[in-house]
Amino acid sequence: MHIADGILPPLWCGLGHAVSLTSIYWLGRRIDSGEVVRLGMLASASFAASLIHFPLGGTSVHLGLYGLAGVLAGRRAFPVIFAALLFQTVLFQHGGLLTLGVNAGNMGAGALLAAVLWRLPAGPDAARAFAAGFLGVLAPAVLIAIEFSLAGYGKGFFLLSALYLGAAALEGAITAAIVVFLRSARPALLAIPL
Repeated sequence: MHIADGILPPLWCGLGHAVSLTSIYWLGRRIDSGEVVRLGMLASASFAASLIHFPLGGTSVHLGLYGLAGVLAGRRAFPVIFAALLFQTVLFQHGGLLTLGVNAGNMGAGALLAAVLWRLPAGPDAARAFAAGFLGVLAPAVLIAIEFSLAGYGKGFFLLSALYLGAAALEGAITAAIVVFLRSARPALLAIPL
């Protein structure tokens, strides 16, 4: 789901960096020293989860834990996702440095959508957590399909994004399981404001 360098127009990549860096500044302002460890652990978990690949439709997908980051970090999920993606890009060439801003925008949008969804007052924790994890993966897949379509690569990427339904369901189940565990073990971690 990472976009490599050389695929999108350079102007889009520049705009992606501008939006991502502005978002990191705006959403990461006034971080308490007590938040740093939790946010670092979330970035580390997202990075480590990206090392687990599953074959899917002639390619492979990996976990990202974007929904979980949204649930546990709220608006701070965007800087968390950016940090994890930066390390994935530098160490494993998942995406590229030019497209890092676009990739962070796509996946960070999934995490922020998950954060908003989690904080809706309706429904049981497990159902909201599943939906947050599910949309945390599906939203970036759809955004990438839109970007590829607008860049002139055709509409086939919308079909490819449908392949991510399985990965989204897996992320939803993992997010729900972690939230159910945290609700009994450390409920304060689930009360982070947006």
